[in-house]
Amino acid sequence: MDLDLKDKVALVTGGSKGIGEAIVRSFLAEGAKTANVNRSTTEGEALAAEYELKGQECFFIQADLCGVEACQRAVEKTLERFGRIDVVVNNAGVNDGVGLEAGPDDFVASLQRNLVHYYALVHHSLAALKQSRGSIINIGSKVAVTGQGGTSGYAAAKGGINGLTREWAVDLAEFGIRVNAVLPAETWTPLYERIINEEADPASAKREIEQLIPLGRRFTTTREMADMVVFLASPRSSHTTGQIIFVDGGYTHFDRKYTAH
Repeated sequence: MDLDLKDKVALVTGGSKGIGEAIVRSFLAEGAKTANVNRSTTEGEALAAEYELKGQECFFIQADLCGVEACQRAVEKTLERFGRIDVVVNNAGVNDGVGLEAGPDDFVASLQRNLVHYYALVHHSLAALKQSRGSIINIGSKVAVTGQGGTSGYAAAKGGINGLTREWAVDLAEFGIRVNAVLPAETWTPLYERIINEEADPASAKREIEQLIPLGRRFTTTREMADMVVFLASPRSSHTTGQIIFVDGGYTHFDRKYTAH
């Protein structure tokens, strides 16, 4: 299916590895141009160089999005390079384990890492999105609806992302801007692999988690996450807005009798 994304411009945060990298690659596979905002210079430049050899534009913008001024600079650099923004994908964040005992300062810092830049990036992109009648996709987490324990900051941020998705969908409908959220549960990323490999028996630890995922008893792939994001960004989903979509193999919502094996 042609998703009608050729030459569209997608601004993606955290696009150098894991789910974000897969999103960038899926946009490029559809003929879109991407701006990848990421903290790591090495990874971002390597990805940009890979696609430059293919004649495709994967523009790397180095930024630490904990500072809201970095969000404005990222938008400005994207517009300087491409002249437009059709899609904003808010993806950057980290499950930082800031729990109740950490204290208010650490909690606020966690919101800076995981929520505030979502708002700031969309705020600064708004004029461009109105002009293109674009779309916004927010990457959330199952933690927003299930809880996890020991990660109050991250859980609050992800709950806030769900709330902003619905709020912005209402605010921006009159401008033809669609806003949706895509939520992973257990997705196999380099970070997840590293965590699993720290276990005494990594293979057993991985199998134990896989048995909790009803559809296929396997982790979601980053490609499966990315393809949903790119579809929602495209005109093929032109009447879909305000939706919170779980790409999780049934992990989050199925009855426990189907997940407890």
